[in-house]
Amino acid sequence: MTYLRIAVFALMVVACSPGDGGGSYGAAVAPMTVEQLAAKAGCTPHIQIDASELRQGHCETADGEFFLTTFTTQQGKDAWMDTAPEYNPHLVGPLWTALSSRAVLERVQRRLGGDLHLKDHRVKG
Repeated sequence: MTYLRIAVFALMVVACSPGDGGGSYGAAVAPMTVEQLAAKAGCTPHIQIDASELRQGHCETADGEFFLTTFTTQQGKDAWMDTAPEYNPHLVGPLWTALSSRAVLERVQRRLGGDLHLKDHRVKG
């Protein structure tokens, strides 16, 4: 997997996505930050994207390398997921995603929870 392509892809999504703010997931519970997710996964993230709509960090742990992306709105997450490469598995949680190989995501899932989406993000498993 080419990590530079993933970072460029995420930047393109930010540039092309609407920024109307539109509501949030689970208003009663604040969404987790990249740093909080990374801490749960056992790493300190190297922030790659720090935009108002999303933040993305690269992590490297004993489980492997992966990207964590957080979103400010469900609409922003949906827009990102709609343009995400179908051939890459994603681990998906409330207002966050993790991107890596299936083997790495299965290990990370034990720490973060979430649903594993293997091909089309609309289908679990």
